[in-house]
Amino acid sequence: MKTKLTLVSLLAIAVAMPAFADLKIGVLVPDSGPGGLFGPSSRNSAQLAASDINDAGGINGEKIELVYADVGAPPAQSVQSAMRLWKGEGAAGFVGMHDSAVRAALTGQFGGKVPYVYSAVYEGGECSPGTWVTGETPAQQLAPVIPWLSENKSASKWYLIGNDYNWPRDTNAAAKGIISNAGGSIVGEEYVPLGSSDFDASLQRIKSSGANAVLVTLVGGDSVGFNIAYGAFGLDKQALRLGTLIEENTLAGIGAAGSNNLYASMGYFANIETGEAKAFGKRYADEFGADAAALNGLGQSTYDGLMLLAALANAAGSMDVSKINAVADGTSFSSPRGSATLSGNHVAQTVYLADGQGGTFNVIETFKDVPHGVECK
Repeated sequence: MKTKLTLVSLLAIAVAMPAFADLKIGVLVPDSGPGGLFGPSSRNSAQLAASDINDAGGINGEKIELVYADVGAPPAQSVQSAMRLWKGEGAAGFVGMHDSAVRAALTGQFGGKVPYVYSAVYEGGECSPGTWVTGETPAQQLAPVIPWLSENKSASKWYLIGNDYNWPRDTNAAAKGIISNAGGSIVGEEYVPLGSSDFDASLQRIKSSGANAVLVTLVGGDSVGFNIAYGAFGLDKQALRLGTLIEENTLAGIGAAGSNNLYASMGYFANIETGEAKAFGKRYADEFGADAAALNGLGQSTYDGLMLLAALANAAGSMDVSKINAVADGTSFSSPRGSATLSGNHVAQTVYLADGQGGTFNVIETFKDVPHGVECK
């Protein structure tokens, strides 16, 4: 009887003990809105990163669990979704692949109290406390590429068109100096609301401007609609296009007929010929199948964001922002893009210029270890 009571007591103690809980990491991606086409590949890439992190021992010995929020809505609504993960579900850190308007709102709400890695292409200048960036900046996507297009494609008269929020406007502000330094000029500039679908007047203005190059900073579905109309209007014979947010899903939407004289500048394309990229591409295909969302630089960036967050927290021995800050500079991580080291809360990276002719990207130039150009004081 004594033995039986002891077993019962042990069972009661075991039942009373709390179950071991994984460390929750919030992943913020657009499942709706103009950037919604980036959501599925972002989730897939995040899943692969979580598997790699857990296989390597997790974060400070704890396995991680990803919890997601759709941040394709306007900033106020997206912040509410993120706050539910933080305050409601107990997310200990965040990785975001979303637009810059949402990022600006989130950094204000997070207030440097929770670690946040931003992985998307963006306009540069992010220095908020507790925020680290793996995404490409204009200094990386444009500073080496525009002079190359000037020299090799005679791009000299630039028309700038983008959505009307901070990423396109600030990117174009940086582009103006780069274009001027390359001997070019700006012949037109305009911004359209997110969700635009009628570009007839814009195309007429581009034609009348005499532009021989167009910098496109439109997002997702807006970019698809613009570029289809651009090809149908015959403007591809007048002016090349350079996109800094045109990846494989956007190009598939544009199609072969709309992709003549269309170039993209990114830190990753699915068909780049490096060992790390080819291995990741095979793994992505094996895991998610032939019908999965196309692998691309924006989706893949969530993998980088999670790997950096894990590297930072493991180096600090904590998810505490102040402790991470103390070790952040010099922290390295590996990804399908290769190895990267944090410096000034950003990373230098290799940038590729690809030709989208025929609806498939072909890398035509590689710029290695391009500095991010952001100075945080």
